[in-house]
Amino acid sequence: MTISLKDLDPHEMNDWCPGCGDTGILAALKNTIVNLNLDPHKTVIVSGIGCSSKLPNFINTNGVHTLHGRPIPFAEGIKLANPDLTVVIDSGDGDTYGIGVGHFISAGRRNVDIKLFVHDNGVYSLTKGQASPTLPENRKVKGIPEPNINGAINPLQLALFSGYTFIARTTSYNIKEQVDLMSKAIKHKGLALVDILQGCPTYNYEFTSSQWFLQHTKSLPPTYDPLVKNPADMNEVKQKKKDALSMMMEDDDMSIHTGVFFQWENPDTFESRLQSRNIPPPLSQQIADKDNNSTVDLAKTLSSLIV
Repeated sequence: MTISLKDLDPHEMNDWCPGCGDTGILAALKNTIVNLNLDPHKTVIVSGIGCSSKLPNFINTNGVHTLHGRPIPFAEGIKLANPDLTVVIDSGDGDTYGIGVGHFISAGRRNVDIKLFVHDNGVYSLTKGQASPTLPENRKVKGIPEPNINGAINPLQLALFSGYTFIARTTSYNIKEQVDLMSKAIKHKGLALVDILQGCPTYNYEFTSSQWFLQHTKSLPPTYDPLVKNPADMNEVKQKKKDALSMMMEDDDMSIHTGVFFQWENPDTFESRLQSRNIPPPLSQQIADKDNNSTVDLAKTLSSLIV
């Protein structure tokens, strides 16, 4: 089964501007869920604030619409509470690399098994097109009176230095590539980023149209290998990181690679760290008896607070 844009419900299409790249991301994520045969009851889509964050409303899974810049800690909490869940974040570039950038960086220190799919269009579309942290310096878009005065964050390089163990990039109009990368990210054990260059037909059409992406993006060379073959070999890990950084630095604002840049099945996930310290996930802890009476004794905790 393959879901295309024409298969989306009309109210899903109408919730975004005509031609919005979010519809392509929605179709790709639906295809990914179907292709991987994910259980909707054990799948959670987390979002923050922005055009991208409407996406959980259109997928028949658990959905959590959270605070601006905060979907990552929400997702981490959900995954750690119930490790059996597949937890995906759909968030925007402003939400993730702007107000949420502290959480984005700190997530790399933990390596929780969550998947971050960022809708990256260079602007804050929901609030009328201000420059986001990924808009290149001196680029003029509809929502700002003068060319952008700030430099741009490079999300892939930031993820690499922060400790992400899967790093990829694609575009919102290439549904086939999106499904491939989303599937690899979900099957990857550890923290995964897929930065999705997303079309915004209203506030950044000149630099995010399907035609612009066709002219200015290209697949990674077929000889490029992002996978760490021996996860325990730190020399290989370091070399793969150097290779990834070198490939990332080949890109500029007008020539951009897509594909998987780095993949390391690092066994040191946050879940494994908790397990090694005999800290069970909250879902496995009994807090009530069969009559729903609390089995938690707070007396010791409360007495420790007495001064």
